[in-house]
Amino acid sequence: MSNPPLTVGIAEDSLLLREGLGRILSDAGLSLVASYDNADDLLACVRGRSLDIAILDIRLPPSHTDEGIRAALHIRQHHPNVAVLVLSQYVEVGLALQLLADSAERVGYLLKDRISDVQDFTDAVRRVARGGSAIDPTIISALLQRRRHDDPLARLTPRERQVIALMATGTSNQGIANNLVITLRATEKYVSSIFDKLGIPSTRDESRRVLAVLLYLRS
Repeated sequence: MSNPPLTVGIAEDSLLLREGLGRILSDAGLSLVASYDNADDLLACVRGRSLDIAILDIRLPPSHTDEGIRAALHIRQHHPNVAVLVLSQYVEVGLALQLLADSAERVGYLLKDRISDVQDFTDAVRRVARGGSAIDPTIISALLQRRRHDDPLARLTPRERQVIALMATGTSNQGIANNLVITLRATEKYVSSIFDKLGIPSTRDESRRVLAVLLYLRS
C-alpha cells in the first residue's frame, strides 16, 4: 500500500500566487487541505485538522508586517508535528534567525523566486514536511556576511565550508557529492570531519546535521 499524500495548508494573500501554489502542490501529488489569505484562518486549520506542513507568506494581512512569521513561530512552538515553510519576497535575515532559533528540523525559509523551479520547490516542501530543512542559498549568503569575528567555523577547510553550506540548504550527502563532483565516500568523510571539528556529539546522524547547520547559521 502506498503512503498517503502529504497534507498542506497555505496562507498567502496574493490570489494569483495562492492559486498557483495550490496547483503546483496538487500536480506534485500533495494534498492541499486548505488555502487562505491570512494567518488566523491557517492557525485555526492547524488546530483543528491534521496537516503535515504549513506554507506561509512571511508578511500577511492586516498589517503586512510580521503576521506570517508570528504564525510560523506559533506553529513551531505549539504544534511541533506540523512542519513550517515560510516564503518571502526579500531576504530578511533577522526573521530567518527567529525561525531557526530552536531547531532546523521541519522548517524552511525560501524566497518566492524559488517557486519558479517547480521540481526543486516541491522537493523542498517534501523534505521539510518529512523532518528536514530548506534554507534559501541567498539567505545563507546573507547570514555568512553577519558572522562574528570569533567564528566557530574558522577551523573548517574551504571544502568543508562548501559542504556545510550545502547541508544548510537541506542537501543530502549524495546531493552534496553531485554538486561538488566528488564521491559519496569523500562527502561522508567531510561531513564526519565537520562534526568532529565543531565538537558535535555522536547522536543519530540527522540530529548531528541539524546541530551543525544551526551552528553554521548562527555563527
